[in-house]
Amino acid sequence: MTEAEAENIAIKALGWMAQDTEIIGGFLGVTGASPDEIRDRAGDPEFLGFVLDYLLSDDAMVMAFCDATHTPAAAPMEARASLPGGQIPNWT
Repeated sequence: MTEAEAENIAIKALGWMAQDTEIIGGFLGVTGASPDEIRDRAGDPEFLGFVLDYLLSDDAMVMAFCDATHTPAAAPMEARASLPGGQIPNWT
């Protein structure tokens, strides 16, 4: 997946999260971000990685996002791996 494709999935996830006050409130609480910061950094690949980190922290949330947006279930994880800080370490 290209970084541009990953950014599009993360932006879609951010939009989906923003529609639910409980989910976006949880994201704001965990990250310490403000609504203004979300608007300012919505195009920042590093910030979009944080969005996907939060989404991926809960399997039910991932499935709800994927179902609501018709996104393949593996796409959020693939997108996270394509954004800064998302590389899976090789432990061998």
